[in-house]
Amino acid sequence: MTRVLALTLVCATLAACGGKALRWEPRVHIVQAGETLQAIAFRYRVDAADLAGWNRIDNPDLVFAGQRLRLSPPPGYRPTRPTARQPAQTAPRSPTAPPPDISSNPDWVWPASGPVIAGFGGETSLGRGLDIGGNKGDFVLAASGGTVVYSGSGLLGYGKLIILKHTENYLSAYGHNDALLVREGEVVDTGQRIAKMGIGPGGRALLHFEIRVNGEPVDPSQYLPAR
Repeated sequence: MTRVLALTLVCATLAACGGKALRWEPRVHIVQAGETLQAIAFRYRVDAADLAGWNRIDNPDLVFAGQRLRLSPPPGYRPTRPTARQPAQTAPRSPTAPPPDISSNPDWVWPASGPVIAGFGGETSLGRGLDIGGNKGDFVLAASGGTVVYSGSGLLGYGKLIILKHTENYLSAYGHNDALLVREGEVVDTGQRIAKMGIGPGGRALLHFEIRVNGEPVDPSQYLPAR
C-alpha cells in the first residue's frame, strides 16, 4: 500500500511539472549583454550562418540579451542557403595539409612579426591557432582584408579579442590584445593596424592568432606565407 501511494505521488509531481523531467532539451546558449551572433558562433566552433538558420534569425545583428539560441540543428532542418563544404576526398591527404579551397581563399600576411612560440595544437595556444611573440604594445595587423564582426573582451580565455570576417567561409581572430583599434562593423585592409599586443598566458607578451573555415579552426601556418 505504501509503494502504491509513493508511485501515485511521483506521477502527480511529474504531471504538475508538465513532464519537464522526462523531456530532453537541446544544448542552448543564453545571449548575454554585448554578445554578437558571430562571437557566439566562434565560441562554440560553429558557422555563424548555420547558427542563424537553426534559430530562424534573418538579421544576424538582431540578437538580444536573454535570447535562447540552440547550438545544433533542429530535427528535420534543411539549410535554405547554398553551402560550400569540403568535397568528398578521392585520395587521402596529408593530415597537415590545408583544407581545399572553399569559395575564395583570402590572401594572408603575418599579423605580427615575432617568433611563433606555440603552434597549432600546442598547450599554450588554446589548441586552435598560433601564439606569436613580441613586445607589449607592438602593432597587430589584419592578416587579410575584411569586416570587424567582434571587438571586445567577452570570450573567456581570449582577453581583448578581434574577429574579422573575410568571406562567407573564412574568419580570423586576434586575442590577448592590450588595446583594440577598430570597432565592430569597420572594414579593414590587409596589413592594417587593428590592435596592440598584450600579455598572454604565463605573463608573456604575445598574440593568439586563429584562422577558421566554416567555424572550424585550421592551422594558420598552412595559409600564411613563408618567412
